[in-house]
Amino acid sequence: MTAAGLGGAEILLVLGSGLGAFVDELEEARDCSYEDLPSMPRSAVPGHSGRFVRGRVAGREVLCQAGRVHLYEGHSSEVVTRAVRAAALQGVPHVLLTNAAGGLQKDWPVPSLMRATEHLNMTHQEAPGAAPEGSGSVYSEELGEALVQAATEAGVELESGVYAGMVGPGYETAAEISWLAGLGANAVGMSTVLEADAAHGAGMEVVAVSCITNPAAGISTKVLNHQEVVQAGAQAARSFAALIIGLVGNLPTDSMQV
Repeated sequence: MTAAGLGGAEILLVLGSGLGAFVDELEEARDCSYEDLPSMPRSAVPGHSGRFVRGRVAGREVLCQAGRVHLYEGHSSEVVTRAVRAAALQGVPHVLLTNAAGGLQKDWPVPSLMRATEHLNMTHQEAPGAAPEGSGSVYSEELGEALVQAATEAGVELESGVYAGMVGPGYETAAEISWLAGLGANAVGMSTVLEADAAHGAGMEVVAVSCITNPAAGISTKVLNHQEVVQAGAQAARSFAALIIGLVGNLPTDSMQV
């Protein structure tokens, strides 16, 4: 697959840490390494393989971004959002953003899945092409309802809440977690918010799912590390796959490419 092959899909699936195994669910899969695409950076973070994979799920054409880059790797907001903006330019109408996140709710099990209903952009960065403030939520109510329907049909427990996006790479302190909870956050991570803003500004319908891979600092006394994040993502893989396959199957029929 070449750069020209990014278009024609009905949805872009951005796969976060530990969630890249979803590409194994694709039929007629073909892939393209970021190294083969001009100006596409490759992540050095474990759990981010660095390739696009095109294929079919639930009878629909999808494009997976297996691996993303982050601000904490030294990339700008323009680079971090490059993949979603390229997909929008190629006419992909929908995007599902996924991430591994720390949970701020003591009663949520680990791992669990959360639909992001809103986000807090705590990165001090602005996404290129983001819609003006006051233009409404970046997250599509229609896709959100399709996600909830998919969870019900698959028997997958799906929480909902607010995702807080931080720069990283260090995990937040207990004091920072308490502050974020006071602002209304239910999960915290190091991605997604800029991609969501950029995709929405480019005209894409946006939906997001966080895999709660660990309790945030102060919720648990356990020391956090990235390897446990990846392992928890792998544990949630079956529920995650069922949820995403259901979402793709529930996409609005008027999004069918011709």
